[in-house]
Amino acid sequence: MLNGPLTEIDLDLRLVRYFTVVAEHGHFGRAAQALYLPQSSLSRQIQRLEEHLGVRLIDRLPGGNRLTEAGEVFLHHAKRILDSANHALTETRVAGGRQSLLVGFGRHLIVTPAAQRVQAEHPRAEVHVTYLEWNEVHQALLTRRVDVAIARFPFPTDGLDITPLYADQRLLIVAKTHPLAHRKRVGLEDFADLPLVRYPDPVWDAFWRINPRPDGSRAPDGPLVEEIEEKLELVASGAAAAIAPEDGALRPDVAAIPIDGVEPSPVVLATRENDHTQLVQAFTTAALQLLAHRDF
Repeated sequence: MLNGPLTEIDLDLRLVRYFTVVAEHGHFGRAAQALYLPQSSLSRQIQRLEEHLGVRLIDRLPGGNRLTEAGEVFLHHAKRILDSANHALTETRVAGGRQSLLVGFGRHLIVTPAAQRVQAEHPRAEVHVTYLEWNEVHQALLTRRVDVAIARFPFPTDGLDITPLYADQRLLIVAKTHPLAHRKRVGLEDFADLPLVRYPDPVWDAFWRINPRPDGSRAPDGPLVEEIEEKLELVASGAAAAIAPEDGALRPDVAAIPIDGVEPSPVVLATRENDHTQLVQAFTTAALQLLAHRDF
């Protein structure tokens, strides 16, 4: 039963946000990692939200979780609630003369030097940083969850301005026991028949599997993955190989070999189209000076 009339419900936006992350990942463990929370704590927070609403939002299953019919309905409204809250916060601060900058960053990408410079140059402003999954960048910017983002291509760019920063070489990742592990460099022909892990997003999948290949052939299919830990576990076990950026995010039981003849992985600064506000411009300048450290 509901705790009272619908008009009396006081939603905790933090819990609403937790729910959307669990819904997006379809798994409490992966959602907890994305939120930097213990899984047990996240589960309790979702239970609190369910108790507050008086309905079950998520069915807990052995291999993950599934939204109930009520959960599907609430997810639609939850996203609108969070977007509205972000708009309200931004517009209120602007009206009150209070400046803020929300900086998003992708996995293993560094934004701290640029954020600190903006904070030093604008001491009365509030500068915050937040982690974004690879598939969150576009929506996070358009819904004003963040004002700028340092992210790795590819992702949708409609409605955004993109400033290149640098590019990482792409590497073939195989188990230390794989015959290619001792090689200094490889070409596409060296692993033409090697299954590569697959990704849910078709654009991301095409780029990180080089699929199709320049000769029109298809990359062999490996297991479908969503998280880097799952990918590296599959590679280390010898079940598949992967292509990854040169960012040092590996483990001792895998080998990384540079790939010749393929375009590098670009890291860019993304902002909303034609957003030339003072803090966004300041961060762009700082990022170009402090983060664009490699040839693009």
